[in-house]
Formats: sequence, structure tokens, C-alpha cells
Amino acid sequence: MKLSIKALNHVAIYVADVEKSIAFYQQVLQLELLPRPAFDFPGAWFRFGIDQELHLIGTRTEPVVSGSRSNHFALEAIDLPAWEKHFVAQKVTYRPPKARPDGVMQIFLTDPDGYWIELFER
Repeated sequence: MKLSIKALNHVAIYVADVEKSIAFYQQVLQLELLPRPAFDFPGAWFRFGIDQELHLIGTRTEPVVSGSRSNHFALEAIDLPAWEKHFVAQKVTYRPPKARPDGVMQIFLTDPDGYWIELFER
């Protein structure tokens, strides 16, 4: 029998301040906040795409190790120039659009904890 993976369901990251992170992911990345089970630790769940989720776990006490060429996650976006205008309006620090060697355009930004996030458009 050949084993296979059906899909990526969620990415989980530790955050120091859940409310600050909720504001960032709702306002800056425009993610939909989802209902979350009543765990015994703080956190929040968001939807990205159709069936994928971002889970915030509010117990971070260690420094974050993240960068554009190390630990990060990437989200495929539509209309990268509009996203850049949105980041400017939100006063978000970001790395301006740059083409990868394959021609795909990408923008990097960081969340309140210092996690790097890539938005790209094919």
C-alpha cells in the first residue's frame, strides 16, 4: 500500500500576546477568525485559503527564530500590488516586492512576534 498525505491542515506558532497577534492577523493579513475549542491554554485559530488554518498558541516565552531564508510560512496571494498598498496604509514594515529566480513575485513581512511571512503571486 502506498502511503500519502491528503493535505496540509494547519500551521501552529507560539505567540507572546494573543490579542496583539489576533489584531495583526485580522487587520494586516485579513484572515478570518475561527471558533476554537476550549483548550486550557490561550490561543486563536484563523482560516487561510479554503481548508488550511493558522493556530496561535499563546504560551511563547522563548525567542523566535525566523527569516526569509529560514523558518517562515508562505501564503499565495492575489494582487500583490494591492497587498503592498494595504501594508503601507496599515503602516506595516515589509520587504518590497522582489522576483524570485523563477519569476514569482514575493513580499515578506513579520508578525508581532517576529515570524516572517511570505506573500507571493505567480
